[in-house]
Amino acid sequence: MDDFGRPPPDDYQLAGQVHHRLRRAYQRASAIFIDLIGDSLLTPTQWAALATLYAEGALSQNQLGRLTYMDPATTQGVILRLVERNLVERHPDPQDRRRTSVSLTRIGQALVIDLMANAAAAHERTLEPLSEAERAQFLALLARLM
Repeated sequence: MDDFGRPPPDDYQLAGQVHHRLRRAYQRASAIFIDLIGDSLLTPTQWAALATLYAEGALSQNQLGRLTYMDPATTQGVILRLVERNLVERHPDPQDRRRTSVSLTRIGQALVIDLMANAAAAHERTLEPLSEAERAQFLALLARLM
């Protein structure tokens, strides 16, 4: 019995739980990304913001957060750190002055272009243990979970 009078589950094994496996896979993927990206200050979350702004152009903070699946507080923190590095700039949205628009600076755009091959290499190294068919299946299954 535990402290609440419940018997412990007989078959619960943390190592087999999806949340545990996904967390461990994310830790591995993040370590590979950080090792290969070529910018020791750039996190995977910051890269997601930069790559999204590169692909989409200027976005509101809200749009950026939605497209990168970041909550508003995380989005704001990421943007502030990228502003400090002069990689993005904020300005009033031309269509709605109440919103803040975010865009890449020239330095940010150049950085994204310079690091795209490194990001692709991190993707490849992360999936390296899998065959081509397994890679496609794994990415398709992850997409279904999202």
